[in-house]
Amino acid sequence: MSTPALRRGLRTLGTLLITLSAISPASSVFIIAPGVISGAGTGAFYSFVAAAVVGVFMAFVYAELASAFPLAGGEYAIVTRTLGRLPGFAVLGLMIITQVLIVAVIALGVGTYLGVLMPGVPGPVIAAVTCVVAAVVGVFDIKLNAWVTGIFLAIEILALIVVSALGLFNPARSFSELLAHPVASDGSPATVGAIAIATSVAIFAYNGYGSAVYFGEETQDASRGIARAILFALGITVLAELIPVTAVLLGAPDLNALFASENMLSYFIDSRGGGTLDTVLGLAVALAIVNAVLAIVLISSRMLFSSGRDRAWPSPVNRALSAVHPKFGTPWVATVGTGLVAALLCFVDPKLLLVVTSTSIVAVYAALCLGAIVGRRTGATAHAEYRMPWFPVAPVLALAVLVFVVYQNLLDPAVGRPSLIVTACVALLSIAYYVLVLRRKGGWKLADVTEEKVTDEKAEERA
Repeated sequence: MSTPALRRGLRTLGTLLITLSAISPASSVFIIAPGVISGAGTGAFYSFVAAAVVGVFMAFVYAELASAFPLAGGEYAIVTRTLGRLPGFAVLGLMIITQVLIVAVIALGVGTYLGVLMPGVPGPVIAAVTCVVAAVVGVFDIKLNAWVTGIFLAIEILALIVVSALGLFNPARSFSELLAHPVASDGSPATVGAIAIATSVAIFAYNGYGSAVYFGEETQDASRGIARAILFALGITVLAELIPVTAVLLGAPDLNALFASENMLSYFIDSRGGGTLDTVLGLAVALAIVNAVLAIVLISSRMLFSSGRDRAWPSPVNRALSAVHPKFGTPWVATVGTGLVAALLCFVDPKLLLVVTSTSIVAVYAALCLGAIVGRRTGATAHAEYRMPWFPVAPVLALAVLVFVVYQNLLDPAVGRPSLIVTACVALLSIAYYVLVLRRKGGWKLADVTEEKVTDEKAEERA
């Protein structure tokens, strides 16, 4: 019996478009950036810069590892092949929880920006419908989904250009003031600790450039193309988020009003461009969020597909998750399942969703950094087409920053500490499942999937 395989219908550009859509710079700026600003005030600029530095290190790590293992399982498949099955399954547990919750977190933003068109419809209902529609569209051919996400991506980039112009061409304060005297949301000087805690949220805002690896089994010349997609995705994301965030901090007429507003970006746009522009950009952001939901559903379904193919669950579940649509070549059961679960999660308190997801990314990043170091030492990544420059500078410095972020989260009893506790609990539950279930059944059977192997199997099927 051949290994379930996805159809290679993407080139590097298509993978890049879906990856950028999953990151959704507009969603990050309009939904996540206000959380960074609330925590660090105008020090949010430094939070986003620090997160960009971490992003560069992590992009190098992702690119090398994804070049060695361009697999639909993404991070868990990489960690399993570099650090071993136990840590790999812990990462799988974290990623399953994180990815599906992220779909719900992002979808909940749709209601906020579509409220002007459907004022009487509850936000969670709009979000749930968005998840279901995204799942249905996600079942279709991956090339079609790349074009759909690309069109919506162009709209959100245009919206961010407008936001940037509003602040940069009519600043209320100088850039030197932003650099030399960052202030917190209560008007006091922004502290290093507050900026560091906000950095973990800013890292989350940039997160997603490594998602290109999930399409490694659907991208032609994946060992080279995925690495390029990751590096380009990070560069574009940093510019698309850092510039408009800086523009808001420079151009807001009244910082106190900005910090106190329920919707910071709406306040900024309305005060600088008027209510009509605020409505138009709000609709553009709503489209961007819908696009992000679609892209993240595509990513999450690939991971679930891979976990089923790797026989991580009971046999009936494995068969369902690894099912490939006969016409479109997509993991249709995993896609539909992701959308339905995310739709249900849209009715959960969004603050709880953020607590669960905010530090799990840090744990996964740390595992990847260790995987890059160990992979070089053991030769597990020796076949990678892309090799990061200045090794081991990137993984070591990234680990140092991540340790500092974790330390600052430990000092935060409101969000940081609970998030770390939840992340630890998810990892421990995953490890317990692996030890008590998978290992007793004879171990975790990882599918042998390479670009050449999948190509050969398809040729045999045609013959």
